[in-house]
Amino acid sequence: MTTTADSGRLELAIGGMTCASCAMRIEKKLNRLDGVTATVNYATEKAEVTFPAGADPQRLVETVEAAGYTAKLPEPGDEDEDPSRPLRNRLVVAAVLAVPVIVLAMVPALQFDYWQWISLALATPVVTWAAWPFHRAAWTNLTYGATTMDTLISVGTLAAFLWSLYALVFGDAGMIGMRHAFELTVGPSAGDALYFEVATGVTAFLLAGRYFEARSKRRAGAALRALLELGAKDVAVLRDGVEVRIPAGQLTVGDRFVVRPGEKIATDGVIEDGASAVDASMLTGESVPVEVGPGDAVVGATVNAGGRLVVRATRVGADTQLAQMAKLVEAAQTGKAQVQRLADRVAGVFVPIVLVLSLSTLVGWFVAGGTPSAAFTAAVAVLIIACPCALGLATPTALLVGTGRGAQLGILIKGPEVLESTRRIDTIVLDKTGTVTTGRMALVDVHPAAGVERDEALRLAGTLENASEHPIAKAIAAAAPELGEAREFANVEGLGVRGVVDGREVSVGRAALFEDLGELAEVKAAAEKRGDTAVVVGWDGQAKAVLAVADTVKPTSAEAVARFRELGLRPVLLTGDNETVAREVAREVGVDDVIAEVLPAGKVDVVRQLQDEGHRVAVVGDGVNDAAALAQADLGLAMGTGTDVAIEAGDLTLVRGDLRAAADAIRLSRRTLNTIKGNLFWAFAYNVAALPLAALGLLNPMIAGAAMALSSVFVVSNSLRLRRFR
Repeated sequence: MTTTADSGRLELAIGGMTCASCAMRIEKKLNRLDGVTATVNYATEKAEVTFPAGADPQRLVETVEAAGYTAKLPEPGDEDEDPSRPLRNRLVVAAVLAVPVIVLAMVPALQFDYWQWISLALATPVVTWAAWPFHRAAWTNLTYGATTMDTLISVGTLAAFLWSLYALVFGDAGMIGMRHAFELTVGPSAGDALYFEVATGVTAFLLAGRYFEARSKRRAGAALRALLELGAKDVAVLRDGVEVRIPAGQLTVGDRFVVRPGEKIATDGVIEDGASAVDASMLTGESVPVEVGPGDAVVGATVNAGGRLVVRATRVGADTQLAQMAKLVEAAQTGKAQVQRLADRVAGVFVPIVLVLSLSTLVGWFVAGGTPSAAFTAAVAVLIIACPCALGLATPTALLVGTGRGAQLGILIKGPEVLESTRRIDTIVLDKTGTVTTGRMALVDVHPAAGVERDEALRLAGTLENASEHPIAKAIAAAAPELGEAREFANVEGLGVRGVVDGREVSVGRAALFEDLGELAEVKAAAEKRGDTAVVVGWDGQAKAVLAVADTVKPTSAEAVARFRELGLRPVLLTGDNETVAREVAREVGVDDVIAEVLPAGKVDVVRQLQDEGHRVAVVGDGVNDAAALAQADLGLAMGTGTDVAIEAGDLTLVRGDLRAAADAIRLSRRTLNTIKGNLFWAFAYNVAALPLAALGLLNPMIAGAAMALSSVFVVSNSLRLRRFR
C-alpha cells in the first residue's frame, strides 16, 4: 500500500515483535503523535496508519524504530520473504554447536585436556549470535519496565555463560586436566563448576519453538494474497472489433472484453452480447449457476459456464467486488484480538520473583558469612533451576505433537492462539454449500408423465445435455443410464437446449419451452417448493418428465451436527442460498437455527451480531464468500476441499472435507490446550519446589541443570500422549 496525498494512509511492515504486548507498545507510541491513528496487527506484522495531510511518513518509521523495533513501507517481493529463515539459520548453528557442549559436560568419561576451553569456543557463538533475538527482546521489554519469557531466557543463559567464563579465567576451572566435580550441594569447589551446557541447550530448545511459531504465522498471513490471486490473470479485450490479449490489471472502465466458456470473468461489468450461465458459488455461496444475458451485471472472478459473452467493464482494480472482499478479510483480521501466550502469562509473574530471589540469595549468603564463591554459585543455581526450558517447551512440543496427530486425521492447526479459542466457543456457524452439502449439482429425482418410462426420459435428456457445458446439464448427463448421439444441437437463449435424439425432437430446460405442462405442472411446483431446480424434458412438442436437480447433503453432515451438540455447541446454518433450500437442508441435518440469503458482507455482520450478544462463535466454511466471516470469528474452520482463500483465513483446516472432522478438530484442540496447561503447571511446580533448595545451597548448579533437563523430558513425554488421540 502506498501513501497518497489525499488519504494520508499507509501501511508499515513491522519487525522485531515477539508477543502481543509488543504490538500494543508500538500502537501506543504511534497514537501519541498528533493526528495519527494506528492499528498494529501482531499476526500480520503490519501497522495501518492514518496521519495528517502533509506529514512526513518517515517520522512514523522513526517512532517505531525509537521503540526498539523495525519499520518500513512494503515493497514488491516482500510477500515472498520467509520470516522463519533467519530463525532457522540460528537454530541450525545453535543445535550443531550445543550437542558436543552438552555431551562433554554431562559425561565426565568423555572429558579430556582443554575440553572446557573447547566448550567455551563452541558456546560463545550460541549465547551471543544465536540467542541474540532473546537478548534484544529482553532489553526492549526492560526499557518499558516489563519482563517476559525473553527476560528469563536472556538472564538465564547469560548468567550461566558469564559465571562459567569467570570460573575459567579467575577460578581453577581453566587448568589443564580439570574435570567436572560432582557435588550434591554448594561446596568449596563450586566456583570451578561450568554451565555452558545450560546456556547452549536452553538457547537451542527455545529457538526451535520460535522457528515453528514463525512458520505458522506465515501460513496464517497468506489469506489476502490468495484472495487477490483468485481473479483472472489476462483478458481478451475488443479493440476495433479485434481481440487483443492483455494483463487483467490493464483493464479500464468502459473496455469491452470477451469471456469464453470455462473462463473467469476478468472484472465487474455488464453483458453487452451473449447469454450463458455464470457459476458464482465461490463468491456468493449460491450453488445454482445464474442465467445471464444482455444488460445483466456480472462479477469478476466468477466463471462463465456456458456460451460466449461480451462484457463492458464497469469497475476495475480496488473498486471490484473481489477487492472489496479482500478489504473485508483484512478488516476482520485486524480487529481479531490476539491472545498472549500462556507461557508469557506465567513468566510475567514468575520472572520478577526469580530475579528478586536470586539477588536475595546472593545477599543472604554474604550476610550469613558465606564465601563469595558459594554465594555466587547459589545465586546462579537459582537462575539455572528457574531457567524456562520446560516453560518454553510446554507450548511448542504439545502443539507439534497435537498438530502432527491432527494431520493424520485430516486436521491442520495453525498456531497456539487457536487452541484457546476452541475452549471458549459455544456457537458454531455452518456454511451450506460445500460444507454441509457437496457443493455440486446432482439429479435427485425424476417425475415422468403417465405412460412415459423414467429411464427413457432420463436417457433422452442426458444425451442432449451431454453436449452442453452447463453444470445442471452435466448433472443430468451424469445420471443417465446410457447416452446416445444428439444431432442438430441448439441453445435456446435463456430457456434451454434442443436437438434430435433417435429421430425425436427433444427439448430440455425451462417450462417456457412448452405450451402446456399438463399434469407435470404440480410436480414442477412441488419440486421448486422443496428448493430443487426443476428441469422439464419433452419431445414432439409435449412435456414428458420433470427432472429435479439440487445440491445434495453430505451423508456425514447429520452425524457431525449431533457431535457438535455433544460438545455443547449450538449449530447455526448460514448461507447465501434462498430460504426454502436452506430450511430443507437444515431439517435434513438437524439444525434449528437458519439464516439464509446472506451476502458475504452480511455473513461478517451476522458473526459480529452473535459476538455482540455474548456468544463465542466458530465458523465452518469453504468458499471465498466465507473468508471474511472465518477471519472475524473467534474460531475459523476451513474445509480443505474449498478455496485457498477460505483455507488461509481459517484457524483450522479440515483436509478431509468431512464435516465430522470439525468436531474432531475442536476435541483435539481442547485436548492439546489441556496438555499445554498441564505442561505449564508441572514446569512451574517444579520451579516452586526446587527454588528454595537452590537458594539454601542444597542444590549444586550442575544438579540444577540436570533437573531442568529432566523437567523438559517430562514436558515432552506428556505432550507425546497426544499421539494416542482418537
